Amino acid sequence: MSRAGTFRIGTAGWTIPRAVADSFPSEGTGLQRYAGRLNCAELNTTFYRPHKADTYARWRDSVPDGFRFAVKLRKTITHEARLADCAAMLREFAAEVAHLGDRLGPLLVQLPPSLTLDPAVAEIFFKDLRAVWDGQVALEPRHASWFEDEAEQLLVGHRIARVAADPARHPQAATPGGWPGFAYWRLHGSPRMYFSPYEAERLDALAAALRTGPAEAWCIFDNTASGAAAADALALKGRL
Repeated sequence: MSRAGTFRIGTAGWTIPRAVADSFPSEGTGLQRYAGRLNCAELNTTFYRPHKADTYARWRDSVPDGFRFAVKLRKTITHEARLADCAAMLREFAAEVAHLGDRLGPLLVQLPPSLTLDPAVAEIFFKDLRAVWDGQVALEPRHASWFEDEAEQLLVGHRIARVAADPARHPQAATPGGWPGFAYWRLHGSPRMYFSPYEAERLDALAAALRTGPAEAWCIFDNTASGAAAADALALKGRL
């Protein structure tokens, strides 16, 4: 069965390295050129600080109708509050990113490596999150406790996908988990994180996994430090 139009492939940010600049349109801003070839991007700056409404509006108006931004949840929620008592902060964050309008895609929730699963805290957090956000959510946990059955049941119950990450800190982290209606690959580069490009065999395997995944599947390359991410995204897109 054809899955055309259900794949979203992009990078963390929208930098266009010189090595692949000729593969993108030559006119427009960096984001406009990027969106001429790739259909999504991951916003990581939202992890560190809020942005003005007109900044989101400018990004929104720079991309075509089919383009989507994944937005990373603020570190004050995930790393400082560690998911506890976050209802007010979640409301504020949801109101902020709503300025992306219909270009807003999933929320990315990356947890600190030291954050163990506390089922009671997680249950309240996910309920508070779902009270302000009904769209797709991708969770990137990094502690082993989040890969047990109890965590899986929580994620499925709240329609939250678990990120497939590379490098994988635990065997289960290499493949998508949680709610099966959505999948999100987040590829940081290996063996050298943020630098190493992906070999052809790995891109072939990724293409196969995307084809057999759920109706909506994202793949974000975060190996941006060496400029490999854009080339890898284009190569994967070519395979699909």
